[in-house]
This record gives sequence, structure tokens and C-alpha cells, in this order.
Amino acid sequence: MLIGVGTKERPVDRGTRAAHRMIAVTGSELRTARVAAGLSLQHIGRAVGLSHSQVGRIERAAHPSVSVIQLARLASVVGLDLSVRTYPNGSPLRDKAHIALLQRFRKRVSAELSVRSEVPLNLPGDLRAWDLVIRGAGNPIGVEAETRLTDIQALERRVALKARDDGMGRVLLVVSASRGNRLAVRESLVVLRASFPVSGRVALAALAAGRDPGGSALILI
Repeated sequence: MLIGVGTKERPVDRGTRAAHRMIAVTGSELRTARVAAGLSLQHIGRAVGLSHSQVGRIERAAHPSVSVIQLARLASVVGLDLSVRTYPNGSPLRDKAHIALLQRFRKRVSAELSVRSEVPLNLPGDLRAWDLVIRGAGNPIGVEAETRLTDIQALERRVALKARDDGMGRVLLVVSASRGNRLAVRESLVVLRASFPVSGRVALAALAAGRDPGGSALILI
């Protein structure tokens, strides 16, 4: 089995870079609003409990340890509201259980097929990635692994959106065969069968033989 690892920025580095960018943009906006309001650094500093030099460094993004609370207070004083939110941007850091699940699945795939891990979507600037991509059986196959099923409808939508955006015609949702996951699958059969019409057993048999499974499938393993 050919196994490759895609080149990808570490999540922690991506988060650090995003934080520095946010601080720089916010600092610039704070300075623009402060100047427009005719307020001095000293005036702003007294209002929020900082020295004028600290406020100046925040505006120049030279204060990397600035807190969200400080930024929100500064924004409020100059007539702005600070908004911080999160959104999906890639694959989360995986734990040992997730890695073990992928290893169990890989053992069921023919050595004639190429299996690559953490493969980014073929979209410039998109930070999402497939846990695995299998090639050599006709159509590329995207693989998503889940150790614990919670919101199955949200998971189905996320996987479907990723497949659509990447043009991936085959998707395998590989799930740990725990008692809780089996129960969750039974309770959501209607939703899952629409998105993953091929039987998990049929898909595994096809992959073991080096063949295309014929469609998307949910595999409990």
C-alpha cells in the first residue's frame, strides 16, 4: 500500500498566524477611529486603565500579548464593537482513537491502491482536508473518520459540502463500531442511506479487492 503525507501547515501555526493578523487589523482600526474622534493616546489609556505607550503599541500590533478584553474596551471607547467568532477552517487535531480508527481501516484496503493522509481540498486558500484519499480504483475516494457520532445531520452536511466543493464523487464515512455509534446509525438510517447508499460490507469487500466500491458508503469498523 502506498501511503503519502500531504504537506500542510500545522493547525497551531495557522492559529498563531491568524491571531497576529487579527491583532494587526484591529489595532489599525482602533487608531483610525481614535484619530477620527480626536482622542489622544493618553485619553484612551486613562479610560481603559492602560498607559499611552501600551495603547500605542496595541495600535501598531507591537503588543502580541494584548487580551481580547483589552481590545474590546479600547474598541468601545472609540465607538466600535469588537466581534470575535469561530468557523470551520480545516481538520481538527486528531487524538489516538482517531489515528487508530484510520489504521484499522487502512488494513482493509488493498495494497494495490494508493492511500494518502491529510489531503487538502483542491481549492486555493481552502484549509479543509480529507482524512484520507484513496486512488487507483477508478474515481478518487475521500475518507472521513469519526470516533464518536453526535450530530449526524450536521456531520452529513459537512461531508456533503466538502465533497461538493472538491468534486469528490465517492466518500467513505468510517466510524468506530462502538455501541453508541451503532445506535446512532440505526436511529438515522434514513438520512445516512440517502448520502451513503452503498453497504459498508460491500464497500470494504471492493476496497480489499482493489475495486471501486461503486458509490459512497458508511463503514463501521
